[in-house]
Amino acid sequence: MMSKETKSEIIAKYGKSATDTGSPRVQVALLTTRIKELTEHLKTNKNDNHSRRGLYMMVGKRTGLLEYIKKNDIEEYRSLIKELGIRK
Repeated sequence: MMSKETKSEIIAKYGKSATDTGSPRVQVALLTTRIKELTEHLKTNKNDNHSRRGLYMMVGKRTGLLEYIKKNDIEEYRSLIKELGIRK
């Protein structure tokens, strides 16, 4: 579970303002953080298939948001991929 402090730091770093939680850039950053946390959880709990399904759903949502960003602004897409360390 992501703490409030971590979430507000991510929003401040990737958002246009401190309250910008809806932009695709912020959503991708938040999803990436949650995906990394859930991946660590699944390394120790290999049979947790319910969480694995949630992970797959988050990855799918992030992929859709990244496609949207790529379609609208390719340079923003490239910089975001590089900052977050997402391989494409």
